[in-house]
Amino acid sequence: MSTVISVENVSKTYRLGNIGARMLREDVARWWAKLRGKPNPLLEITGEQHARQVGDQFLALDNVSFQVQQGEVLGIIGRNGAGKSTLLKILSQVTLPSSGQIKIKGRIASLLEVGTGFHPELSGRENVFLNGAILGMTRAEIRGKFDSIVAFSEIDEFIDTPVKRYSSGMYVRLAFAVAAHLEPEILIVDEVLAVGDASFQKKCLGKMGQVSREGRTILFVSHNAAAIRALCSKAILLTNGAVTASGRVSDVTARYSVATASAGSINEWRDPATAPGNGNVRMSYVRIIPPEGNGAIDIDSGALIEIGFENLRKDINLDCTVYLVSGDGVLIFESGHIISSDCDSRSGYYHLTGRIAGQLLNAGRYYLNVVFGKDQRYALFRMDEVVSFNVENTLTGRGLNMGVAPGIIRPSLSWRHSFQEECSLADPDIAV
Repeated sequence: MSTVISVENVSKTYRLGNIGARMLREDVARWWAKLRGKPNPLLEITGEQHARQVGDQFLALDNVSFQVQQGEVLGIIGRNGAGKSTLLKILSQVTLPSSGQIKIKGRIASLLEVGTGFHPELSGRENVFLNGAILGMTRAEIRGKFDSIVAFSEIDEFIDTPVKRYSSGMYVRLAFAVAAHLEPEILIVDEVLAVGDASFQKKCLGKMGQVSREGRTILFVSHNAAAIRALCSKAILLTNGAVTASGRVSDVTARYSVATASAGSINEWRDPATAPGNGNVRMSYVRIIPPEGNGAIDIDSGALIEIGFENLRKDINLDCTVYLVSGDGVLIFESGHIISSDCDSRSGYYHLTGRIAGQLLNAGRYYLNVVFGKDQRYALFRMDEVVSFNVENTLTGRGLNMGVAPGIIRPSLSWRHSFQEECSLADPDIAV
């Protein structure tokens, strides 16, 4: 096999701006202090500079090197902010590295964000042609593959409906269907399986597996360790912009699981200016706690989810969705809450509380992803693996007798039984 991608000592540095604080007076104070050669007056007294920040420079990638052979499927895994998306943007030639060099052999197609280039007012049919052209397909190619694209998306009866009326699942299906029918030598895919139902995720994995068997190369970024293991032949782990593990998929994902296990069940940000967020929302806290406020979370107790945030956008349809993910990266469930509808959101602080029912989750470790959205369609801010927590085994008869049972969920079903002297295929005394 020949080398199709060679990344040699690549680093990427961004210059942090002095404008962009939450208030104009803070921008002016920071700018005036810099003009006089004074330190930033808005830094907390106890605050520490980020390890990857030197002055007004931020090191997004730090001396990254690896090679990819033709036909390989390389998984790239790492926590939020590790540099995964920056690396893919450099490989896709969206941005240039600050130092180092990249050698690529073959045509590249990138799917950095599902649905990029879709226009909400256009129909699904029109968006297939628009999105296909943006991704590098000719009109003749799109026309020849149109029926196959629609069949893959499974939304043929809605293909002439404006996509603004699509559900998020339909939107994702059509967007991935277009990208899946590209025919480049190298396909770069970033987190496209973070959304969509389980059957469609399986279908997407199958399609990418088919692409790799045809001898094409795939770079696949995901937080889903199970998907990485199922699809990839090799993996690398990015931590704080540097490659900290590479090689066999099982070894790299195990290293990733150990690294993420340090996340706690409570994450709080006391200073709004440095809290994670953007111009839409700003996080205050995320907590996973026992329902009674003390003791352990076990398979009988369930757990409470508490989310605090500041909304900075007025008059929008605001919603919040949480994704519960197992320690292996398998999505257990998603649950959303509409905070405001009919464009009636107010700027200010919100507190959300949700409950995970007892006798649902099995013993093990879990992670929580949080997404804020608009119109139940557009993401305003997303933060993965915000907190993690353990579900302990219980000392009830169910836990004591069975120990740690296999499986992701462990519900207590409602069972009944009856007895009779003679064998019968039906029991009229038990209601189904």
